[in-house]
Amino acid sequence: MIISLVGYMGSGKSHISKILSKKLNFKLIDLDKEIVSRYKMPITEIFEKKGELFFRKAEREVLEDVLKTESDLILSLGGGTPVYYNNMEMINSQSESVFLRASVGSLFRRLLRNKSKRVLIARIKDEDLSEFIAKHLFERTPYYNQAKYTVDTDNKSVDEVSEEIIHLLR
Repeated sequence: MIISLVGYMGSGKSHISKILSKKLNFKLIDLDKEIVSRYKMPITEIFEKKGELFFRKAEREVLEDVLKTESDLILSLGGGTPVYYNNMEMINSQSESVFLRASVGSLFRRLLRNKSKRVLIARIKDEDLSEFIAKHLFERTPYYNQAKYTVDTDNKSVDEVSEEIIHLLR
């Protein structure tokens, strides 16, 4: 079984995927880290030097490879992954997809702490961040909502969220 975690940046995909992989004894692949490893450069550099279109094509190829070759896997996807090509359709056909849903307020608080490490929001002023998140989330939510399962993460511990996912998939 492959469990794919989808959701906006800051929704907890990376953190929850680590807990899930330990609890289920599944391998963990973070799609962004897999891309960095394959292309030997950070995502910020890929965006700067090769552009977003190159990144989205690379992301699609790596996603396809992982879904074809892995099993007993927790796959943590980038926030934009479900939006491009027919990625969400492929994710749903080859894995159990879970949308980690968080409110704009929660996402704002989480993202403000490490904004500089996030290529899409690093240059956005703090006072404009909440509006950016709300707009972006509005555009992406129709894709996230295609996931087979949805788990709300607001006011829940990582342990509570991971247990809820395990319970849903039994």
